[in-house]
Amino acid sequence: MDSTHTTTEYVAGLCRCEKGHENMERMVEKVEDSDYKRYIHFLSCSNWSASDVNKATLMAADSLLKEQKIKSGLSTGFIIDETSHLKKGLKSVGVSRQYAGVAGKVDNCQVAVHSVLTNSKFCTLVGTELFLPEEWTNDKERCDAAGIPVSNQEYQTKPQLALKLVKQAIDAGIEFDFIAGDGLYGHNAELTRALDSLNQFYVLDVHRDELVFLSEPTFSIPQRKGNKGRIPTNVQPDIEPVQLQHYIKTLTPKDFTSENVRQTAKGWKNAKVHTVTVWHWDGKEEKACKRTLVITVSEKTKFSLSNGDKEKYSNKQWAYFQCSRYWVERCFDDAKNELGMSGYQVTGWLAWQHHMALVLMASLYILNI
Repeated sequence: MDSTHTTTEYVAGLCRCEKGHENMERMVEKVEDSDYKRYIHFLSCSNWSASDVNKATLMAADSLLKEQKIKSGLSTGFIIDETSHLKKGLKSVGVSRQYAGVAGKVDNCQVAVHSVLTNSKFCTLVGTELFLPEEWTNDKERCDAAGIPVSNQEYQTKPQLALKLVKQAIDAGIEFDFIAGDGLYGHNAELTRALDSLNQFYVLDVHRDELVFLSEPTFSIPQRKGNKGRIPTNVQPDIEPVQLQHYIKTLTPKDFTSENVRQTAKGWKNAKVHTVTVWHWDGKEEKACKRTLVITVSEKTKFSLSNGDKEKYSNKQWAYFQCSRYWVERCFDDAKNELGMSGYQVTGWLAWQHHMALVLMASLYILNI
């Protein structure tokens, strides 16, 4: 049978299997005339292009989300986030003892960075990049044994993989209104500078100890104090920055607005929202960059920095941008619990790429029915 038939079978199997049983052995039981060995060959040996399938899925998702944007009147987000897959042993490509969000601790797992298109509660996976820890990229023999192409054996951080996904979407002509992500990405100056250079509007979470200036600082090399000690060579700001966790303590209830940010099964979720113009400096740039600080307070307090103009959007819109990551978590949950995202029984690079491409396809199919 050709790859098209097997693709249909495999995606059907992902969609039909019960939670915890989304693997090839169980899929064979659910899909008529399917074959376990054929699935193994299909994932591990077939020469079909996962990247081509991912691009087709991305384009189809773009079309679907454009329709949803017209209906909702809301902005479409391109969200970057990572997820982990717990694994046993040492042979699964990229596996390592690293932080596993699914377990909330360091564990033996694989980690991948994903991109998601979302509009309101409509959300679908559209891209994936497997993270390879340095213990892998420093071991060429291990990489070769797992079938990792030479071009992918260079170490890349998760923010670098996220930027790769952004560029793929831009190159494909995908339309989205903002980029969002958690503090891993918002704190990474290399990524935010790259997004600035690409003229991409982002609202990225940052940590509570992030430093900002409440007015624009100027920089100069300070004079040496006295005649002893090293002569200063690094520029310093003329005013002190403040940590976000300290800044929020200076605010009063009047500094917040009450906004409905998203619908839940019990009605609208409300949050207190504060926005302000600040300046952020990564210690390397010649001057601080003007940013919009977004703070939302509900069950948790969240901080985000954006390269967008504060006055261009209402507090309700800023909160929508920031809170869009909620739907990404639901998207991951659905993919893992309903589509077998973590249930693969293969270890090599090619098989992993093929499986994830089909999960992305299944995710879009579920959204479209």
